[in-house]
Amino acid sequence: MLVWILATALAYAADPPIRYESSVDAMGSTFSIAAWGSDRGNLAAAVESALEEARRLDRMLSNYRPGSEWSTVNRSAAGRGVVVSQELFDLLAACVRYSEQSEGTFDITVGPLMRVWGFYKGSGRMPHRSEVRTALARTGYKNLSLQTTTRTVRFERDGLEIDPGGIGKGYAVDRMVDILKSGGVSGALINAGGSSMYGINTPPDEPRGWKVVIRDPRHGEKHVAELYLKNQSMSTSGNYEKFFQVGKRIYSHIMDPRTGYPSQGMYSVSVVAPRCIDSEAWTKPTYIQGRQWAAKHLPIGFRAFLCEDRGEAQCAWLQ
Repeated sequence: MLVWILATALAYAADPPIRYESSVDAMGSTFSIAAWGSDRGNLAAAVESALEEARRLDRMLSNYRPGSEWSTVNRSAAGRGVVVSQELFDLLAACVRYSEQSEGTFDITVGPLMRVWGFYKGSGRMPHRSEVRTALARTGYKNLSLQTTTRTVRFERDGLEIDPGGIGKGYAVDRMVDILKSGGVSGALINAGGSSMYGINTPPDEPRGWKVVIRDPRHGEKHVAELYLKNQSMSTSGNYEKFFQVGKRIYSHIMDPRTGYPSQGMYSVSVVAPRCIDSEAWTKPTYIQGRQWAAKHLPIGFRAFLCEDRGEAQCAWLQ
């Protein structure tokens, strides 16, 4: 009897882990999850709950949905305070902190600039300088007023418009990570459209973590670096995501809020950080400010991989 019990226990212990994959479209991207666990029912429930969280946040943060809380702020916060949920208030407060830490190069108030450059509902257009000046006068994170005691948001300048494009997916991935962990998932890779991702623990056959690659910004079928994510996130911003070309110059959607023009001099930036909201937020200042600035200002424990435009792409980790 004892031998039979031991043999049965060993057989159960040797059962291979179960893989479950699913995805959903939200925030203009596809959120996908590849997860491992020992119980298929619990695994599926955790993954589907995490994907539902992406849908919920899309309904809250979308600036394309008129009924979203984000759109309500854009529509009503000029001239009077708008009471928002604690979740949105905390997210906007985090955005202000990123702006302060990055010397204003992360700025969610670039909405008017994104609109005048045609990046909201198209691949872009070349605006007149007067249009850029007008849009630039309607931006600036210091014109976003947050009142903690009343949990209200107020725009101190008419025409201000906040854009969730630089923060929404990273925040969503972090929330999905929390749900998967609380659901008992032993390992998972969450991927938001290839631009933001997080690896929970490791897959069964790779103790180093989840293998991910950084694509060649000029040749999408190739990659320029690979790494393993183990309880880490990685986010990438590149000029190949949304852009148009005039002559030999590429104008991408990565806007320099100081000038009102798309940032130049970089092909792509990838940032590795403990949280996905951090990695996504810090790709923009690193892209705009460049290697030397990032070496001095990137938070301790973060890593960055930069592909700079020096006639040709020169890609390397920030030392």
